[in-house]
Amino acid sequence: MKIGIIQQHNTADRNDNMKRLAYGIRALAKDGAELIIMQELHNSLYFCQTENVDNFNLAEPIPGESTEFFSSLAKELGVVIVASLFERRAAGLYHNTAVVIERDGTIAGKYRKMHIPDDPAYYEKFYFTPGDLGFHPIDTSAGRLGVLVCWDQWYPEAARLMALQGADMLIYPTAIGYESSDTEAEQQRQREAWTTVQRGHAVANGLPVVAVNRVGYEPDPSGQTGGIQFWGSSFAAGPQGEMLYRASDKEEECAIVDIDLGHSEQVRRWWPFLRDRRIDRYDDITRRFID
Repeated sequence: MKIGIIQQHNTADRNDNMKRLAYGIRALAKDGAELIIMQELHNSLYFCQTENVDNFNLAEPIPGESTEFFSSLAKELGVVIVASLFERRAAGLYHNTAVVIERDGTIAGKYRKMHIPDDPAYYEKFYFTPGDLGFHPIDTSAGRLGVLVCWDQWYPEAARLMALQGADMLIYPTAIGYESSDTEAEQQRQREAWTTVQRGHAVANGLPVVAVNRVGYEPDPSGQTGGIQFWGSSFAAGPQGEMLYRASDKEEECAIVDIDLGHSEQVRRWWPFLRDRRIDRYDDITRRFID
């Protein structure tokens, strides 16, 4: 399968961001992409650097203006699109939501981000209610997609639950970057940890993983921090964790990655982790901590 990824540097101009995304989608479709994945909250700047109630004006219903925009592109070009939106469910109730659009323009399904961080410059708990749709793959003409979002990528439980329900691949729209006060060595350790844990999900579940991150510098509107330098490095890994593609850590990229979904079957025959799981001994996994 040919999978397209769009790693973009966003600005405060929402219309310009969406115009450039549409250009990327068209270019990737022309080059044969069947599935196109965009980064987390791709329509705007990463607004979670501050806690500001005015930012709730960025939220929109699903379906709504953005889903109509990307649905029209999906239908015109005959591609499956994974979008990432700030969902307004009701007044005072908002989610960080991935929407999967089928090639005929219909909404195949959505996933509401389950794990919500709350760290300096990543004040997501202020904006997003934890997801309530569970961990369920979304069936499309491009396969059964295990779509998760950013902070979910650190949790093996989420990846495993998608795999146990027959996901063909794991997909992570992402917005993660360097904290300006960290040393260069610490920054690289964080970036490599981010890559490594997701490659581990690929190995443990015998599935390809695709992570699409934003790139470029976005200032902190409050001036309390040095802003975020998003580290890009979007990548695709195969079912043995092998790196199939890795984007720049500084530049925008539109790229197509060839992924052989059938290879997962062979890898799982060699390494039958699902067969050997001790499901009769995992009860404690649902506890917060075992004292």
